[in-house]
Amino acid sequence: MLLIECPWCGKRDESEFSYAGEAHIARPLETGKLSDAEWADYLFMRKNPKGAHREQWLHAAGCRRYFNAERDTVSYQIKSTYKIGETPSEDRA
Repeated sequence: MLLIECPWCGKRDESEFSYAGEAHIARPLETGKLSDAEWADYLFMRKNPKGAHREQWLHAAGCRRYFNAERDTVSYQIKSTYKIGETPSEDRA
């Protein structure tokens, strides 16, 4: 069983959470001016690394808030979680 720490509710069972995709993807401001290729790139192209990765999660069965997590895709170990809009831990000084 994987325990995930919600920044608001604390540690909870993984069954309470839903994966919501890669974190820190900025939506283009003027989508009407994008070519089909640029729009497709925004919608579908994601990193998918082996190792450290930043992801968005939803605490679906709890506070229903989104947050970011730094997770190792090989070991599934979650290094840290942080609220949307906050800086990831290694970027904090």
